[in-house]
Amino acid sequence: MTELYQQQRAMRAMRRAAMQRGVIAILDIGTSKIGCLVLRFDGPEQFRDADGVGSLAGQSAFRVIGAATTRSRGVRFGEIDAMQETERAIRTAVQGAQKMANTRVDHVVATFSGASPRSYGLAGSIELSGAAVSEDDIARVLAACEMPPIGEGREVLHAQPVNFALDHRSGLSDPRGQIGNRLSVDMHVLTVDSNVVRNVVYCIKRCDLEVAGIASSAYAAGISALVEDEQELGAACIDMGGGATGLSIFIKKHMIYADSVRLGGDHVTSDISKGLQVPWAIAERIKTFYGGVYATGMDDRERIEIGGQSGDWEKDRRTVSRSELIGIMRPRVEEILEEVRDRLDAAGFDHLPSQQIVLTGGASQIPGLDGLAPKILGQQVRIGRPLRVQGLPQATTGAAFASGVGLCLFAAHPQDEWWDFDIPATSYPARSLRWAMKWFKDNW
Repeated sequence: MTELYQQQRAMRAMRRAAMQRGVIAILDIGTSKIGCLVLRFDGPEQFRDADGVGSLAGQSAFRVIGAATTRSRGVRFGEIDAMQETERAIRTAVQGAQKMANTRVDHVVATFSGASPRSYGLAGSIELSGAAVSEDDIARVLAACEMPPIGEGREVLHAQPVNFALDHRSGLSDPRGQIGNRLSVDMHVLTVDSNVVRNVVYCIKRCDLEVAGIASSAYAAGISALVEDEQELGAACIDMGGGATGLSIFIKKHMIYADSVRLGGDHVTSDISKGLQVPWAIAERIKTFYGGVYATGMDDRERIEIGGQSGDWEKDRRTVSRSELIGIMRPRVEEILEEVRDRLDAAGFDHLPSQQIVLTGGASQIPGLDGLAPKILGQQVRIGRPLRVQGLPQATTGAAFASGVGLCLFAAHPQDEWWDFDIPATSYPARSLRWAMKWFKDNW
């Protein structure tokens, strides 16, 4: 745990240095696309009254001055599969964004979607003897959290205090300066497969870039696609990507659970490719232009020309009805949503006061999904687009860019991970584990 802790502290110091210089890049490494946004940070006074900066951006005013996306190569299930191909794709995206921004970028904050995330809820408490809570006390209470055995080859990616309690008053977001006798904390820890993270960091370094931060894309998508009252009252964000579907649950503006399903929009394309016996590129085009999950009587009559360059004239002139296409797509979309529902049930999502679910990510744009999802996931479901961020080109405002935009907000205004204090690393007794929802039931 201490190794990644040190690494993340170094990254945070790098990010602060990059922000002082005024330019930092955001890198969204996905299975179907790699996106790069270049952010310029100006003094807070310059944009204070300007519109379009999401409330979460705080006073760290920034604008997007460069953006580029390229087709992802060498990434499967949100994890790097072929290092050189991914490196080439990252270089292409970064160079495109640098060219548009007309500036060179050295530091990037990256997000990725795989690595088998697992959530833990931790709790710790210390005696204060009636004094005001200091930063030292916060460090001590965080260190008092009993770290569960997270398993070999796993590291902590996010660790955030989600609730402080001082004596009998719970639900405090920052107890510093308040007086009491006993300070308790509930913490959410997200662990990931350490080799996947190492590969991402190594790949970015091979592109002659410094890593100034790394985040889970489920977390980043939740920051940008959930509006403020959803983050406050409790909501789940389902980020439907190409190779993986990430889910995150937020309450009281903190992420309290994250998970990932190794299925996404690329699996739908693959089913179309096999079902219609057409190349991948043609299957993707058919899905984008004609896809859906609800068939009506009209769809039996609507014929879709498949096209192709196989040289077999009969095969290339085939048509299928839209109903057949929907018949191929719907079972896979249902499977993805059912997997997501199982993960939400396991997390105890039904105990939240608000059961809002927001679908985002490229695969959430399949027509009819907003009608199918409530039947499988439960009632309140909406399709979410990322918050507006200043300077964002029109092409990058769609649901497919939710995690990239969320990462902008995360880079500009990080949620005080670890609160950046020197936590004594000696006290991590692996005794008990409180699950991610237990503290919620106890405290709210």
